[in-house]
Amino acid sequence: MTPFTDPAYLVGIGGALGALLRTVVGELVDIDAYPASTLVVNVVGSFCLAALTAAGAGDDLALLLGTGACGAFTTFSSFAVETVRLWETGERAVAVFNAAANLVGAGLAIALAWLLVA
Repeated sequence: MTPFTDPAYLVGIGGALGALLRTVVGELVDIDAYPASTLVVNVVGSFCLAALTAAGAGDDLALLLGTGACGAFTTFSSFAVETVRLWETGERAVAVFNAAANLVGAGLAIALAWLLVA
């Protein structure tokens, strides 16, 4: 096994790429009152992972781009913390919108990717 086919190497390289892209999105999509960058990465990441899966990516590509890049790019933990923080600060309608937008947006992104690729 070469380093380029080692699962840990593939996930690590993909993870580094996903984390860098996540940082770029965080800087480009910065809205003080709403966690928009988290919504963007979760919806885009869901689309990318669904497209990769629908395209029948091989094991190495799935590890590199799916587990590594998409795993580091998307963020359920930030989504959860931001939603709870909105709720606790009295922004309850925004918290409900955020939860719905992330879940419905990701679901629609998956459906769109599946329709386009499968």
